[in-house]
Amino acid sequence: MRKTPIKIYVLAALLSMSAVSCKKDLNLLPTNDITATTVYSTPAGYKQALAKVYGSYALTGNKGPAGDDGTKDIQGIDEGTSDFYRLYWQAQELPTDEAVIGWGDAGLPDFHNMSWSSNNGFLKGLYYRSFYQITLANDFIRQSTDGMISSRGISGNDATAIRAYRAEARFLRAYQYSVLMDLFGNVPFVTENDDLGASLPKQIARKDLFSYVESELKAIDGDLVAARQNEYGRADKAAAYALLARIYLNANVYTGTPRYNDAATYAKRVIDAGYSLIGNYRNLMTADNNLNTSEFILTINYDGVRTQGYGGTTFLLHASIGGSESAASRGADGGWAGLRTTKNLVNLFPDNTGAADKRAQFYTNGQSLEINNVSNFTDGYAITKYRNLKANGGAPSNLTFADIDVPLFRLSEMYLIYAESVLRNPSAGDLVTALGYVNLIRARAYGNATGAVTTINLDFILDERARELYWEAQRRTDLIRYDRFVTGAYLWPFKAGVIGGRASDANHNLYPLPVADVTSNTNLKQNPGY
Repeated sequence: MRKTPIKIYVLAALLSMSAVSCKKDLNLLPTNDITATTVYSTPAGYKQALAKVYGSYALTGNKGPAGDDGTKDIQGIDEGTSDFYRLYWQAQELPTDEAVIGWGDAGLPDFHNMSWSSNNGFLKGLYYRSFYQITLANDFIRQSTDGMISSRGISGNDATAIRAYRAEARFLRAYQYSVLMDLFGNVPFVTENDDLGASLPKQIARKDLFSYVESELKAIDGDLVAARQNEYGRADKAAAYALLARIYLNANVYTGTPRYNDAATYAKRVIDAGYSLIGNYRNLMTADNNLNTSEFILTINYDGVRTQGYGGTTFLLHASIGGSESAASRGADGGWAGLRTTKNLVNLFPDNTGAADKRAQFYTNGQSLEINNVSNFTDGYAITKYRNLKANGGAPSNLTFADIDVPLFRLSEMYLIYAESVLRNPSAGDLVTALGYVNLIRARAYGNATGAVTTINLDFILDERARELYWEAQRRTDLIRYDRFVTGAYLWPFKAGVIGGRASDANHNLYPLPVADVTSNTNLKQNPGY
């Protein structure tokens, strides 16, 4: 598929599902007279409706960057900060050793300081963004049953295609529930069987939500398109296997029962589906990385002309540029001087120049390794991983809004899931195979065999995940799985707000449910410690 994925073509008619209340409950209320009967009356309408479900991952409303008004998807938060990936990335990276941000926006410093509350605006935005996307998926699923399709006179190949669309919507819903399960634990639960506004959503236990996500991903296997056969940026069987592998790797955290055999099994299914690493790690996050289809399993597609907003990779690009770095050298029209990393990440590499391990992408000129003042951009190395230039150095479509796509899943993660699962449970697979997968990653990183290792252990895998997947919204989950997120066993600069780092409260392994939702929904019980 071209760089203009289906998610870009958003039906204005779907404004009838575009307002999540951040004040009372999770129900979506219609804002005009366009009805589902009109939207879903034709096969083309179904595909355009599916475009809205996908589009909500990259878009924030129906007017773009200037639409901070009644047409934005999520009320109660600045539209520029309400993109799903920007919110998710902040929750996954800012509390860890991989990222600090110098801005003082209310609630933002709380992440690295581990001092967030149930009224944190960014956590509320993420929570409601996820439920907004679940609600869009629920509506599509509700409207695409066999009975609904037949009642609208749609049959044959068109009906078959819509059944595949329905499976994709179920995947997208399962993905969002996996995000909520990981971040918030016990959350409200609604499906297509719950009428909008009929009652307050019930709360589901984290372990039961795990079972639901698992069952949904397995149930849609027969309807999803085969691996690597769908349009770019759309879910297929491999995406479902990748999500299963990820939740199985973390099953002990979510349910108290390890599932490493299953994690290895599903990671192997993805690995065996024909994916391969691209040759140059530094081309993973470029303006034309939509050409990296041999490695990317599922992406959020950003386009500098068609998905304009201040979230996603536009945020990661501009916010990491400052100090003496030239914005033009990374395909941007300016820097926002916010994001850097700590010395803990830098010190995982043999050198900070990337001469040996090419994955080390740091801007050091005028930057200090040590962080003495988080608000000072030159304290801490900047990261240059996201480049809004084509792999050959060519110009992007726009210098303000990035063309860089975000891989939600890519092959390297599957290699590392397999390796970790085998180390945690030797019966899960073959250690020689696991070592081979790790060395494929390292051969790409070093450009030759000098990075090859002969033995691996769990500590090595955690470090390798940081080297390979840094700034890809994985680190918080990894540190929790290794019991190093809130404990004093592993410290980094300004962890929990202290310059040398300190342990934090155990309740910080989960984020709080927004106080507004707990107050308005009597079915909800707040997470402990909040």
